[in-house]
Amino acid sequence: MPNSNSPLLDPMAIRQAGRELLSLALMDARNHTLRLLSALEQAQEKSGLAGLALWHIGHVGWFQEYWLARNLQRERGALCDPVLPRLASVEPRADQWFSEDGPQWDAGRGDPGPDAMAVRDYLAVTLDLTLELLESAGSGDDSLYFFRLALLHEDRHAEDLMSWVQALDLGGSLLDELIHGPVPQVPREALLCPATNWSLGLAGPGLVLDYEGGALQIQVPEFEIDAQPVNWAQYTEFIADGGYDRRDCWSEAGWAWVQTEGRRSPRYVEQVGNGVLVRRFGHSTRLSMLQPVMHVSLHEAMAWCRWADRRLPTEVEWELAAVQGRSRGLHWGQVQEWTSSGLRLLPGANLAPWRARPPATAACAVRGASFASAPRMRHPKAREAWSELHDVGFVGFRSCSA
Repeated sequence: MPNSNSPLLDPMAIRQAGRELLSLALMDARNHTLRLLSALEQAQEKSGLAGLALWHIGHVGWFQEYWLARNLQRERGALCDPVLPRLASVEPRADQWFSEDGPQWDAGRGDPGPDAMAVRDYLAVTLDLTLELLESAGSGDDSLYFFRLALLHEDRHAEDLMSWVQALDLGGSLLDELIHGPVPQVPREALLCPATNWSLGLAGPGLVLDYEGGALQIQVPEFEIDAQPVNWAQYTEFIADGGYDRRDCWSEAGWAWVQTEGRRSPRYVEQVGNGVLVRRFGHSTRLSMLQPVMHVSLHEAMAWCRWADRRLPTEVEWELAAVQGRSRGLHWGQVQEWTSSGLRLLPGANLAPWRARPPATAACAVRGASFASAPRMRHPKAREAWSELHDVGFVGFRSCSA
């Protein structure tokens, strides 16, 4: 495991990484993926290895092969034509098994799909191809675009895989070693951020993702923001006060969701009272009340804020505080965090060739990183787009004064 000062863990160094650093980082990411696969193979004895978990693992190899080994325009980077025909895959069933469309196999129709060994073999071959191409790649940002992208893509899917493993209630000793959960945090006073002008968007050099590119200047009024995400002690007060039964705390869409889902607490909570008991990776686990609340939908985050006479930060407020508040005690990185902003491409940015479609109208901006995020993913300008209903991921929230 690289030490904390290694360029392999530095989000800015990785986005500007040359061939040598990229080669090491790609192998590091793949080793982590393979450790997850081994943990899932162990869990298979009890629960069966679900197709969705295998798809997440095989998909990282498919993404590398599709945009590098099979892409004749890979040297053009973000300017490549995404609809040009591709070279054939080393695995004839790769597009069926691992494409963006998700698992496309059905054992009931005679297609059992890949097993763990087939996935492992595919990962080995595709990584070898990627590293071979990297040796002869140019040194410019366009030439290295898809190599850098493939690295961050694999890191993202490793985190997504962990959240789906929890949803599938898989567990085992190897998973326990890999996944430790959020760290309890001693409460700190909220921060007052003075009015200022702030620019959303990330400029080069190096890899600039489409959601992060472009620039938008925003005049931000003074605001107060929590120094850390809302914790279980704070959230259980809302539950104890009948928050899930109080129509006045919820938006119209949120109240309809609560009634339809029958929710009385966040996903995976088994018991509230004398602490919080949750189902976590195949185990019932009692949480510290100082851990950040997570697995909450946007509806739940907004309902808590309304109950507490607070509000969610906008994404520009979140980013400004994350960058400027670090020296004043603001902490982020234990959970990804909801904001009140919808996610749109910023002025001057173009949709990346690897995306099938722009963010949906209902997509909400989620910021930060979670305990399951690779260190090189922890960039304060990173932007994610999630549905307001998404509560499978390791997502929580912090609040601002109303």
